[in-house]
Amino acid sequence: MTDITVIILTKNEEKNIGDCIESINSFAKRIVLIDSGSEDKTIEIAQKYSVDIFSHPFENYAKQFNWGIDNTNITTKWILRLDADERFTPLLCKEIEKLTKDHMNDNVNGITLEAEFYFLGKKIKYGGSKKRKLMVFKTGIGRIENRKMDEHTILSKGCTISAKNRFIHYDFRNINYFINKLNWYATREMQDYFEISCQNSAEVNYDEKIAKTRKRKFEFYYKLPMFFRSWLLFIYFYIFKLGFLDGKEGFIYHYMYQRWYRCLVDAKIYEHLKTNASFEKTGDLKSY
Repeated sequence: MTDITVIILTKNEEKNIGDCIESINSFAKRIVLIDSGSEDKTIEIAQKYSVDIFSHPFENYAKQFNWGIDNTNITTKWILRLDADERFTPLLCKEIEKLTKDHMNDNVNGITLEAEFYFLGKKIKYGGSKKRKLMVFKTGIGRIENRKMDEHTILSKGCTISAKNRFIHYDFRNINYFINKLNWYATREMQDYFEISCQNSAEVNYDEKIAKTRKRKFEFYYKLPMFFRSWLLFIYFYIFKLGFLDGKEGFIYHYMYQRWYRCLVDAKIYEHLKTNASFEKTGDLKSY
């Protein structure tokens, strides 16, 4: 087994958690599940495996995950950040096992991975769906940056390498859940926008690539006219990044995520500018 602890955050993930655990059950030395009050069979399913289950109230993803790092007695050399709707393939397990062994004692402290993304049962190949994220990192060196949205894993030192094989991401249950999820994201995104804007800097982490992406977001995208910019984003990803090649599923995904979601974020920003109301606590995502 790989000297790695997998941390999975859950809330009503009975549809996903079994397949998620199965994909890494024979690969990881330890699996830790941090649950924030599931009301379905998530815990019952997880208990069928050798999983350490903890319960902790959810405030935001970063605080929940970092709580898991700090309070679950992790003794492995490496940690894997995995969501319940993500799956490791056997090839990826073998690759990560080799990479973690090869870089056990050098300054490679993190491994970035890329997803094969599925929506409505179809693999989304176009429209900029291929995004890398730092998911594997050495214990004591990596943490999740404390943000309400778009939070990344940050290393305190060292460098990262990239895995060649991809994990599978099933980012869908049904349309009701998807809309609810986007609304939840939009509230967090709006709050994050004002908090980062007040800092007068888009570079709030130590990763150069993330900092550049975030700088484009805050110094270019958010400088465009409100509401109009979501149309530009949709046109860019759906037309110029060839999102239309993924058929009806591609249209639904890109329209809802790039156009509708970004318009909703703008609406919430506009509402806050008009009302100056206090930020509501977003809590965890409610299920359908």
